[in-house]
Amino acid sequence: MLFLRKYTKKELMELITGKLRRNFGRDVGEATSQQMFLACALVIRDIISVRQLETSEKLQESHARQVHYLSMEFLMGRSLRKNAYNLGLEKPLTEAIEALGFSAADLFEEEPDAGLGNGGLGRLAACYLDAATTAEIPFTGYSICYELGIFKQKIIDGKQEELPDNWLDRGGAWLITKADEAEEVRFGGTVKDVWYPDGTHGVEQTGYIPVLAVPKDMQIAGYGTRHANVLRLWEAQSTEPVDLNFFNQGEYLKALEKKANAEIISKQLYPADNHREGKSLRLKQQYFLSSATIQSVCRKHKTEYGTLRNFHEKHVFQINDTHPTLIIPELMRILLDQEGYSWDDAWFIVSRSVCYTNHTVLSEALERWPQDLVEELLPRLWQIILEISGRYQDQLTAFFQGNMAKVEKMAIVWGGEVRMANLCVCACSAVNGVSALHTDILKADVFHDAYQMFPAKFQNVTNGVDHRRWLSEVNPQLDALIRECCGGDKYLLHPEALKELEKYAGDAAVLERLAAIKKANKERFAAWIQRENGVKLNTNAMFDVQVKRLHEYKRQLLNVLHIIYLWQRLHEDPHFEMTPKVYLFGAKAAPSYVVAKDIIHLINSVSNTINNDPVCKDKLQVFFLENYRVSMAEALMPASELSEQISTAGKEASGTGNMKFMMNGAVTIGTLDGANVEMHQVLGDENIFLCGLNAQEVEDLMRRGYSSYEYYTRNPALKAVLDQLSAGFDDHVSYSELAKGLLFGNGGLADQYLLLADFESYRAAQALAGQTYRDPKAWNRMSLYNIARSGIFAADRSIRDYADNIWRVPHK
Repeated sequence: MLFLRKYTKKELMELITGKLRRNFGRDVGEATSQQMFLACALVIRDIISVRQLETSEKLQESHARQVHYLSMEFLMGRSLRKNAYNLGLEKPLTEAIEALGFSAADLFEEEPDAGLGNGGLGRLAACYLDAATTAEIPFTGYSICYELGIFKQKIIDGKQEELPDNWLDRGGAWLITKADEAEEVRFGGTVKDVWYPDGTHGVEQTGYIPVLAVPKDMQIAGYGTRHANVLRLWEAQSTEPVDLNFFNQGEYLKALEKKANAEIISKQLYPADNHREGKSLRLKQQYFLSSATIQSVCRKHKTEYGTLRNFHEKHVFQINDTHPTLIIPELMRILLDQEGYSWDDAWFIVSRSVCYTNHTVLSEALERWPQDLVEELLPRLWQIILEISGRYQDQLTAFFQGNMAKVEKMAIVWGGEVRMANLCVCACSAVNGVSALHTDILKADVFHDAYQMFPAKFQNVTNGVDHRRWLSEVNPQLDALIRECCGGDKYLLHPEALKELEKYAGDAAVLERLAAIKKANKERFAAWIQRENGVKLNTNAMFDVQVKRLHEYKRQLLNVLHIIYLWQRLHEDPHFEMTPKVYLFGAKAAPSYVVAKDIIHLINSVSNTINNDPVCKDKLQVFFLENYRVSMAEALMPASELSEQISTAGKEASGTGNMKFMMNGAVTIGTLDGANVEMHQVLGDENIFLCGLNAQEVEDLMRRGYSSYEYYTRNPALKAVLDQLSAGFDDHVSYSELAKGLLFGNGGLADQYLLLADFESYRAAQALAGQTYRDPKAWNRMSLYNIARSGIFAADRSIRDYADNIWRVPHK
C-alpha cells in the first residue's frame, strides 16, 4: 500500500513528546491522560494535514468535479484509532504510547464520541466519507458543529433522561478553525425590488439578522491512499458578540442577547420541534447549513473561474435526506440576485448540480414547514420557492391533464405548507432510494406520480458500511482469520474478496476457530459490561441483540412481547425447553417521543423482573445498554450472535446496522424489509431467519382492514402477554397505554405497525433460531456464510455506484 510515509515508534514518540511540551508545557512524566490523548490527536492531525494540502493542490491542477455531501448528521464516533488505522500507523502509535508509559487501550477510551448524529443516517454519512476518500474522490462533507450533539442518555428508575454531551473539550482536537472563510447567513427582515441606474433589476433584503458561519474542518484520511478529504462543520457566531451600549448601561443579559440567539443555532442536534420555537430553530439550522455551504463553494468557484456559468460542470451536491433542501432556493438566490442570471439560466445550473437521497417512506418524516414560518425567517427564499412551486404546478397540471388530486400530492407549496421532499424531486437531477425495496416503494407509492413524469431521475443505491472499521478494526481476530483464508489484506480494498471464505464452510477447524473468536468477543464485551455496570452477562447463552434508534416501526416492542412470552412459559412449564438467551437492547428515544420513551421504560421493567427471577436463571436475561453510541457498537457488534432486524415490512428504507452485524458473523432474524431483502437474496433461506408479512402482504392486509383485536382474542399466549403489559411487573408500573395502543389505538390506527399480526411468525422464527443454535456446526456455518457474502454491503461499493451513476466522477 502507498502511504505518505512510514513513521516508526521512535519518531512518533518524539512527535508526541514535542506536542506535549509545546502545547501543554508538560513533559511525559507530568502529562495527564487527557493531555496525552490530545497530543496524539494533534500529531495524527498534522500528518493528515500534509496529505490534505497535497490533495488540494492536485485538485486545483486537475479542475476535477467535486462532490459536496450535505447532511445534518455525521456520526463520526472516535477518530484517533480510526485515523491511525487508515494511515497505517495503528501499530507504531500503540507502541509509542505504551513506551511513553501510558496504556494505549485506555488512551483510545479517553476520546469522547463525536456524537454529531442520531443513528443510521449519520453513521452512513461517516462511512461514505471514509469510502469516498479511499476511492480518491474529491469529496467534502458539510454539517453543523453542534456543541452538544446527540444527548447523553441516562437511565434513572428505568426511564430515559437526557443529559448534555459536550464532546468538544477533547473532540475539538480534530477541528481546524478557518475564520477567514466565514460566511454571513441572513434571517428575517424585508425584501424589496430595486432598479439600478443601468436598468437592471435587483432584490434588496433589509432589517435582517446576520449570523456568522465559521468553518471548523475535520480532515479525513483514506485507507491505502495519499488522498485526504474534509468534513466541514459550521459553527454559528454573532456578528456582534457583545452589545457594549447595553453592557455599559448595566443590562448585561441584554448585551449578550444577540450572541446567544446566534450561537443557539449550533448548540444542539435536533432540538425538539413539538412547539413553534423548536420548529423555528430547526429551520434556522437547515438554512444555516445550506446557505453557508453554497456561499462558500460559489465564492471559491468564482475566484478560480471568474464565473458561475460552468458551476454545474465542476460541482455536484448530494442532499442527504430532506434537511439540506434549502440549498436549492439558496443557490437560485445567489445566481439571480448576486450574479444577475435569468431564471431559466439559473434553473439550468441548479437542476444539474443537486441530487437527493431519500431515507424514509414515513410521511411524517418527509418534512413540511409552515408557510408563515418560511416567510418570516427566509423572506427572499420564500419568494423563490413560491416561483419554483408555481412553475412546477403548471407543469404538473399540464402533464396530468388537470387532475388536481395528483397535482396536490406533488405540489411544493400547498395548504399552507412547504413540502421539502417535493422540492427535491422537482429540482434534483437524480433521486435515489437506499435499498432495492425502498426504491421500488418510492416509484410505486411515495413518489409514484413524479416517477411517471421523470422516470430517468429515479435510481437505487443500496447503503453500505465502512467494512474496514466495522470488521477489520473492531474485530481483529476475525480480521486475522479472513486474511489467512482470503489472500491477505486484499479484502480491505476489495470487499468482494470475502467471498473466498465460503471455501471453508465445510472445514471443521475454521468453523471451530470462528466459534472461538465469537466466544472471546462475547467474554470481552461481558467483562466491559461488568466493569461499567456491575452486571454479569451469561456468555454461555446466545447474545440476541437489537440496537438502533427507538421508533415504533422498528418494533423493539415486538421483541419485548416475545420476551414476556418466554418468561410466562418458563413459569407455566418448568420443563419448557429453550435455548439460553441474553437479550441486549440499545436505543435512544427522541426527547419528545412519549411512546418510544415508554418502551424504554418497559424494557427496563422487564429486565428488572426477569433478571431477579430465579426461574429465569441461566435461561433468560435482559439488559438495556445505556447511552448506546458508536464506541459501544464497536465492542458489541463482534460479540453479537442473533441480529434483530424486525421492522414492519415496507417501513425501513435500508438499515446499516444489519450489515455490520452480518459482517461480524451474526445471523439475522428479520422481516423482508429494507436491505434485509438484498441480504436474503445473497444468503438464501438457509442462512437467515425470516419472519412476518412482506411489504405486499402488509399493504393487502391494511387495504382489507386490519383488526389487531382479533389476533388478541384468537391467540391465548398473545392475550396473556398483552394482559401482562397492563398488569405491570415487579416495579408496579402499568403499561396499559402501550397495550391500548396495540388493541384500540391512541387516537389513531390500532397497532399500525402490525406487531400482533407478525407475533406468531416471529415467535416461530425465534424458536427455529434457538434450535439451530444448539447445533454449533450448523450455526457456525451460517455465521461463516454471512461474513463471506457481506462484501456487497461495503460502503466502497455504494460510493462506486454513486460516482458512476449519479455524480459522474472518476474514482480509484
